[in-house]
Amino acid sequence: MRIFMEHLNAQQLSGCRLDYQNKHILAPMVRIGRLPTRLLALKYGADIVYSEEIIDHRFIRCKRIINDRLNTIDFVQETDNFPMFRTCSAERHQVVFQMGTADADRALKAAKLVENDVAGIDVNMGCPKEYSTKGGMGAALLNNPEKVKKILTTLVKNLSIPITCKIRILPDMKKTIELVKLIASTGVAALAVHGRYKGERPRHPVHCDVIRKIVETVSIPVIANGGSVEYIQSFADIQKFKEATNASSVMIARSAQYNCSVFRREGVLPTQQVIKDYLEFAVNYDNHYINCKYCLLEVMHDCQESEKGVKLRSAVSLQEICDIFEMGDQCRQVFKQRESMDGAGENGEPLRKKLKNDDVITMEFVLKRCDFDLKSRSPKSILLEWTHDKKFNDPVYNTAMRESDRRFQSTVLVNGQKYQTTYWEKNKRLSEQSAAIVCLRSLGLDDGRKSNNNIQGNEGS
Repeated sequence: MRIFMEHLNAQQLSGCRLDYQNKHILAPMVRIGRLPTRLLALKYGADIVYSEEIIDHRFIRCKRIINDRLNTIDFVQETDNFPMFRTCSAERHQVVFQMGTADADRALKAAKLVENDVAGIDVNMGCPKEYSTKGGMGAALLNNPEKVKKILTTLVKNLSIPITCKIRILPDMKKTIELVKLIASTGVAALAVHGRYKGERPRHPVHCDVIRKIVETVSIPVIANGGSVEYIQSFADIQKFKEATNASSVMIARSAQYNCSVFRREGVLPTQQVIKDYLEFAVNYDNHYINCKYCLLEVMHDCQESEKGVKLRSAVSLQEICDIFEMGDQCRQVFKQRESMDGAGENGEPLRKKLKNDDVITMEFVLKRCDFDLKSRSPKSILLEWTHDKKFNDPVYNTAMRESDRRFQSTVLVNGQKYQTTYWEKNKRLSEQSAAIVCLRSLGLDDGRKSNNNIQGNEGS
């Protein structure tokens, strides 16, 4: 880790203004492109890393927080315990913040929040998913050139860092060329092109000929994307895709999602080593275990039914995940070092305390109904029985609903202490059960989990 950081510092001293010529780039990927994966890509040799797409109207509700505990900059909504975007000095001059937007003024407001913490801003104009297009964002912008021009021009004129955008190609070559000419005229530093139409998926061939035509048309650097399935399986293949498209740089998504060491000049590493390298970053930067599971299952994409894959799907804490991949002792050591500022949860995992009007003990946990008997022996009933045995007042539950997605988070008050999970559940009933589980685990009590009988000692949260 120390050698890696020194290598990055040396790169950063070579110049602060982001250059998009001859670069190998980690593509923006939802849920994948968070801090551990970005740092992993840089460790293996990526020149630039993009964040996952973050929607502007959500981001502008965030507060910028300097996290001295992790040495990170966190952008956090008041209703959430975990950041929407987390970054650190190691990626400062190589990370590009990608946003989803359909409004120039709102895009600028969001970009201004993060301008001093990233190397560049990218506007997503290629995502074909409904959650993006129904709001006029992503690929919906491809057919709205005036809005594209206004958004990009506003950002270029008012920000001190490079602006880029990422598009998909249109079925009509003439319209594609007209669009990229318009984009280049706004003053953007580069243009990333996914060489597929909006309705095409990875199984469809990438249109290298269209990317080549775009390269011939504009004078700004063009970043070719979409070659993972057909072209890029190793570092040597990156150059092949670059030559096939004549692009200035290459952006990699799916191949990096499966094995981030595709950026490694010395060759691809075994999956087990990639997982361990990823977990080192995840533990050091306190990445949420649910996101870790998602990323690691993608790395294990063809081995998910293996013994370790099955255990990973059932894991309910970062500590459990690390134990599966022989990283348990390292994880416990990091958690132990944080005890003085966080307090300790089960297996030494920190209880992430936060201050509202008073202390609330919070814990990373998402309730899996298959792990509990919610009808005959639910966590709430266990907690109620325990409070009666101790002659305490009955637990008091208070539930909030998040308007943006109508999900629920409950806090339970037991003997003067409040407890809550960091996760927002899909209904009030589950959120109350989750709060009860946090309380029970914090107190070192059996929470009713079916697999408890098979676990030696205390389990992590």
